[in-house]
Amino acid sequence: MSDDERTMFTEEFWDERYLGSTRVWSGRPNQRLVEQLGDLQPDGGGTALDVGCGEGADAVWLAGQGWTVTGVDVSGVALDRAAAHASAADVVGRTSWVQVDLLADPVLPQGFDLVCASYVHVLRTDLLHVYGRIAASVRPGGTLFVVAHHPDDMATGLRDERFAHLLMLPEAVVGALDPDGWTVEVAAPQTREHGQDGITYTLTDTVVLAHRRQVPGAGGDQGPVLDV
Repeated sequence: MSDDERTMFTEEFWDERYLGSTRVWSGRPNQRLVEQLGDLQPDGGGTALDVGCGEGADAVWLAGQGWTVTGVDVSGVALDRAAAHASAADVVGRTSWVQVDLLADPVLPQGFDLVCASYVHVLRTDLLHVYGRIAASVRPGGTLFVVAHHPDDMATGLRDERFAHLLMLPEAVVGALDPDGWTVEVAAPQTREHGQDGITYTLTDTVVLAHRRQVPGAGGDQGPVLDV
């Protein structure tokens, strides 16, 4: 990793980006998350982890669906905005926020019924490590959801050529999962229409939905452990 690339994953880089505007993202939940998880209802006090939560749109939507959500991000500025979003949506009681550097911290919070990672792009040399840690946050019997920008998006002209190596195939995500421990329900590119400057583009997302298998003979479920 060059020094220039390394800075793209730091707290300083993302704090500066968020401070550059009053809102970086749309404030709406990710379309793929709503499509894939809209019918997945939390069982009682279902817990969810939103990795790379940004300004909190996905976490707030999940909380509105009844999940108790922990959002994690490298940027303290983003987490402050996410907390304000949760307050405005009246879901403060079902949301919490933890600052985590995916490349530096030894573990993520553990033991969640649902773990989501939307557009968490890392270098290929870090991908297995990072997504292995994300997957490890799912409790046995829980669900993992990942959406990322697919390499086909380079043909649209909307993606920066300098970052083409960060785009992800479904196979890259699945490759971070132990095949004996997971059932993969969805691992495919999915297209969507995107309007920009009066032009409609067809974008492609990598979408992965997988379920962690129960451990035979294991006892009761373990709740989230915020080991950060």
